[in-house]
Amino acid sequence: MADFVIEATEGGEAAPAGEGGEDAVAHAEFGDKHSSLCKKLPLLTVNAGPRNAKAWQARLKQEYVAIIKLVKMNKANDEDWFSIQSNKIGTRWKGKCWIFLDALKYEFKMEFEIPVSYPATSPELCLPDLDGKTDKMYRGGKICLTDHFNPLWARNAPGFGIAHALVLGLATWMAVEIPDLIARGVVAHVDGATVIN
Repeated sequence: MADFVIEATEGGEAAPAGEGGEDAVAHAEFGDKHSSLCKKLPLLTVNAGPRNAKAWQARLKQEYVAIIKLVKMNKANDEDWFSIQSNKIGTRWKGKCWIFLDALKYEFKMEFEIPVSYPATSPELCLPDLDGKTDKMYRGGKICLTDHFNPLWARNAPGFGIAHALVLGLATWMAVEIPDLIARGVVAHVDGATVIN
């Protein structure tokens, strides 16, 4: 399998990987926008991680379908906010995520690895450029998801996947933390580029 790249320009129709569970993500702490977007994503049905190579390929296919659907929904709503690609076996992911505030685009590198215990354990999403810049982050730039997202993930495993982590984990974290970092002068926008002080 070649590296798989997903961007806002991704083509083709994505079919749902699973059904049900719409009320599982109805938590006010994530906001109506993120919860309603997440409800539209397919729930994954294959309960396998990278250690089970054959079943992992089936799970990975469902992951790609869900991510492509998320990209399409974002594009249809003119709300693109990330691009992502995986290594050949789908265990390491990298890309960029961004947020627009006051008509300025703030862009950050994003990366994560699929944990050995996946999908029982959520991936640790990392924004390495912001390492040490906020209390809501662990060493290496891993964003804090322990209080709100990880319990929700545990209740919805194996149905949740990477797309769900991006919407309910990363997008929610960015919506709260990035404006604060900008207000404190930690993140700035200079000459069309994001600058981290």
